[in-house]
Amino acid sequence: MPAFGELFILVPPGGRRSLRRLVPGQDIHGNDGVIPAALLAETPFGTEVATLKGVPCRVLKPSLYDLTRGVKRRTQILYPKDIGYLCMRLGVGNGRRIIEAGSGSGSMTTALSWFSGESGRVYSYEARREFFELCRRNLEWAGVGGNVTQYERDIAEGFEQTDADALFLDLREPWLYLDQALAAVKGGGLFAFLLPTAEQVSMLLKGMESRNFDDTEVEEVLVRPWKAVADRLRPADRMTAHTGFLIFARKQERSRVFEDLKPAGTRERKQRRALEERLHGAELSCGADEHAGDHERD
Repeated sequence: MPAFGELFILVPPGGRRSLRRLVPGQDIHGNDGVIPAALLAETPFGTEVATLKGVPCRVLKPSLYDLTRGVKRRTQILYPKDIGYLCMRLGVGNGRRIIEAGSGSGSMTTALSWFSGESGRVYSYEARREFFELCRRNLEWAGVGGNVTQYERDIAEGFEQTDADALFLDLREPWLYLDQALAAVKGGGLFAFLLPTAEQVSMLLKGMESRNFDDTEVEEVLVRPWKAVADRLRPADRMTAHTGFLIFARKQERSRVFEDLKPAGTRERKQRRALEERLHGAELSCGADEHAGDHERD
């Protein structure tokens, strides 16, 4: 049963489920009638409570799925389908140290805190004050955040941590902060990025090519619901399809000898040559820029 101060879900027969907090003396008013707060406090989760009009309503305990969808938002939040997979790929859990940058409204921060447990730690970076404060309020609202340390700072200045187990970047131009990201994570550590467009993914991949990233994968998660009717089981008319590209990688020291020993067919050899030409071109461009800067100083 919900204790005073706790969140609960109320489901009327013909209405929309609502996520509420039980407050002493604040009865629930709706089209189906009034439910006294004291009566709700005596109603076990998973049972029904009747309004003063005699209309039954169901009382449910919120899950993490409900909490991440219920945060107050001023930014586009991550969808549960992406959050769950990200937490799995990053290995979020007890004893793990996880960094996120770009906390936004805090839906991902809420999940990271939930999964990290008592001995895990979450370090959340946000440059904009309004989002920093919104994330803090949403953590408090969801009843989590005791294992979260928030930083209001631009990650261009770098991270406070140098031995994190994993790092998640949810920024518009993550390729600008790859050196800072590598410096914050221990060897073999995990990375995840979220980007909405293919062009941004290409920019990120190009930035990762010349740095110590490996095991790079680009994926998306699609959820196709089915109508749960036993004698007419079929897919629903709508689905949650593309919401963003998920990019995963590891921090890995790389050597030319190792790369040359990898088995390679015709396609892989062409890709390797193209990569070498691109990296060589980038080095020439960087050298030209430095040379031009020397002339300007002279």
